[in-house]
Amino acid sequence: MSDDVLNEVKRVAAFCAAEAAGGNPAGVWIGAALPAEAVMQAMAADVGYSETVFAAPSGTGWRVRYFSPESEVPFCGHATIALGAVLALERGPATYALQTNHAQVTVTGTVEAGRLAASLVSPPASGTAAPPALVDEALALFGYTRADLDQRIPPALANGGAGHLILALNSRQALAAMRYDLDAGRTLMRREGWATIALVHAESPQRFHARNPFASGGVYEDPATGAAAAALAGYLRDIGYMRDRPFDAIDIVQGEDMGIPCHLHAQALPGQGSPVRVSGTARLIAPGAG
Repeated sequence: MSDDVLNEVKRVAAFCAAEAAGGNPAGVWIGAALPAEAVMQAMAADVGYSETVFAAPSGTGWRVRYFSPESEVPFCGHATIALGAVLALERGPATYALQTNHAQVTVTGTVEAGRLAASLVSPPASGTAAPPALVDEALALFGYTRADLDQRIPPALANGGAGHLILALNSRQALAAMRYDLDAGRTLMRREGWATIALVHAESPQRFHARNPFASGGVYEDPATGAAAAALAGYLRDIGYMRDRPFDAIDIVQGEDMGIPCHLHAQALPGQGSPVRVSGTARLIAPGAG
């Protein structure tokens, strides 16, 4: 891939924990028409971030596709936040309609005093109980047992635009100790169609810590995962966990164990299976920076 082509990709950190720190890097490519699928895959591999989003005008909105270094992803939250920030910079703060391969979503980008932020509304989000044998297989992947699980939040197969297995752990120490074999994780996640496995710990009813192994895309761990945040918030709403919580919202701290602090805010919209609004700040990554 030539340097000229790669220079067309903007680099943006999404869900930053502070104005100039943290955030999950995403590539953002905007053009008159989407490149060929093989070209997008090659560009995402060369960029090397967990995801790169490609966007082109379509009707009154935008056609978008997301690629990890190894495969296409149906929906990516942090890349959508990054896209919203770039659109706000280049076309003005507004709400933009996006058409993914499978759903319609929106992203609202804002610029205030040079500070970039965005908020996406996910595809419909919901979850169902995960089969016990599948839970045991996933626990074994990480060296966990059922004694490590938080009984208040049963394991679930959840979706907020992409599929995830959610495993809630009962201690922050167990979450920090997460380790697994990348090849074994890739085999399991691709077989089951999961974008990530969302490992979470509830510090309080509204504050979660999360880690997201992303072996399906060839990435050991994702520092901030907006699609998984949507899936988690939708699932918690649907099982009644978020009942009586203000605004049905949770804050998610992610990336700390990677040294890349990230912060996501997820608000479950009313109604079983309804979308989730996921918000965060963003910053441009200077050319040549990581």
